Amino acid sequence: MNRSLIIPVENQVRELDAKLLLACIAARHGFSVIIGSRLEISFRIAAFPPSIYLAKSMTARSLKMFRIMCQLGHIIACWDEEALIHPPAKTYFSRRLSPEAITYVSYLFAWGEENAELWRQYPFLPSGMPIHLTGNPRGDMLRPEMQPFFAGEAEQLRQKYGDFLLINTNFSFVNAFYPDQNLFQPVKNPGEKPCYGRAAVGMERYFAEGLRDHKQAVFESFQDMIPRLEQVFPELTIIVRPHPVENPAVYHRLAVDCQRVKVVNEGNVIPWLLASRAVIHNGCTTGVEAYIMRVPALSYQEKGDPGYDNGFYRLPNALSHQCSDFTGLKQTISSILVGETGAAGGRERRELMAGCLASQDGLLASQRIVEVLEKIIQESVNNPLPSSFERFMGCSKVARRRLAKTIKSFQPNSKYRSEFQRYRYPGLSIEALCKKIKQLQSILGCQQKLDIEKLGDHVFRITPDHPS
Repeated sequence: MNRSLIIPVENQVRELDAKLLLACIAARHGFSVIIGSRLEISFRIAAFPPSIYLAKSMTARSLKMFRIMCQLGHIIACWDEEALIHPPAKTYFSRRLSPEAITYVSYLFAWGEENAELWRQYPFLPSGMPIHLTGNPRGDMLRPEMQPFFAGEAEQLRQKYGDFLLINTNFSFVNAFYPDQNLFQPVKNPGEKPCYGRAAVGMERYFAEGLRDHKQAVFESFQDMIPRLEQVFPELTIIVRPHPVENPAVYHRLAVDCQRVKVVNEGNVIPWLLASRAVIHNGCTTGVEAYIMRVPALSYQEKGDPGYDNGFYRLPNALSHQCSDFTGLKQTISSILVGETGAAGGRERRELMAGCLASQDGLLASQRIVEVLEKIIQESVNNPLPSSFERFMGCSKVARRRLAKTIKSFQPNSKYRSEFQRYRYPGLSIEALCKKIKQLQSILGCQQKLDIEKLGDHVFRITPDHPS
């Protein structure tokens, strides 16, 4: 096993900065880190040396790729990108964990004790599976010492938009980029029973239908709320930031009839939070991020089902000021603007957050993860590598998979279509990547030079520089 680490990134604006932090720390410890577009990495996986592959999910859709990676000699470690905010255990297990896929995973990294305990309850958790309570690199980026990384961007946003409210939407279950990615597919005839969409995988029908109704009601209330906010707060710009896999068209249509509503989905959400006067959401991870950074967050709950607001989405809603109608929303924002109200606080919220996210102080989660990765390397020294035949079979499967997905990319509404992939992962020049890495190195107080090499359109290798 080489000191090689592969870090795939699916949603660039949400994941890249945090995973670059992890990559920098790993490179400082002697790892050669391959980082970039998850799809492109999967297409090129056979070209990389046997590595630790840091997966972000263990769903049934991961199974084929996990098998291939094991045939190629890669070790799979994993966290679940969606485990911080999750549905009830039964639905979470069927939706996010595959009994077969998890057998190919060798190590798990938990966001916090709540996540670890959830996994321990999983009936098909392999015996002896190590669960490391490390926290997550996305949590690192919220810590005070990392906020200088975003200071320049935050100031640019203030200069460009002035005082603004940030509205983060979370309606990909009913307003997905393509309709068949919703919880239910559109019906062709009135009264017809809708078929499951891709988002309903692993959900029982009653839960999916209730969630659809809840999300649709909240979605409609947000469409009503956005122009009303512009009217009652004429001194503010209203920034609408759609979910990374949501269709932004409905918000652009709203903005046409408004003067100060802007629809923007650029960059990491953190500088937007830092620059905003407050953030409005319902059940969005942004509520958690805002709480940690002490940015006022408001959960707008005028419509919808309290069972989902206080169940599936309990964490972000509980960490926010909860507004049950527009009058309450208006009053809370007004109180924030005059300095009477700040970020939500209190002992119960602190205890809730402490149980859900580890490494909020002390060592960074990224540093704890790298310590585990070093132990994985030590433990795998004597592991036999796959035979030449196994590697040949793995390479053949990669080629067939790449061909199949390329063909699918020409199909209407396919998630592999280039326009959706660009929306999810717009890409970054090597110059912009180097700038981000230089900023991270400065914050970490590290003088060691790192070499950055472009391996593909959206894949890079970061290695420690070894002077000759």
